Amino acid sequence: MNAIAPALIQKLQELPPKQIAEVEDFVEFLADRANKRAALDRMLSIAPALEAAGIPPLTEEEIAAEVKAARAVRRTQTGKE
Repeated sequence: MNAIAPALIQKLQELPPKQIAEVEDFVEFLADRANKRAALDRMLSIAPALEAAGIPPLTEEEIAAEVKAARAVRRTQTGKE
């Protein structure tokens, strides 16, 4: 990364502000995608332990309810109703 950083910075400095904003959005997208993949990997890593413990998998309805509840909490925390 260190070898390409100066060249990348030079290219960024030559871009107009609108394209710099697009690059920033893309970098955030890549980071978010990596974070989501890491979270999925962590969740999948505990699946065998849950199965061995005899814990039944969630139904689609239960998953939807969990997502809805998490979104409601997030809206409350961010002030978006």
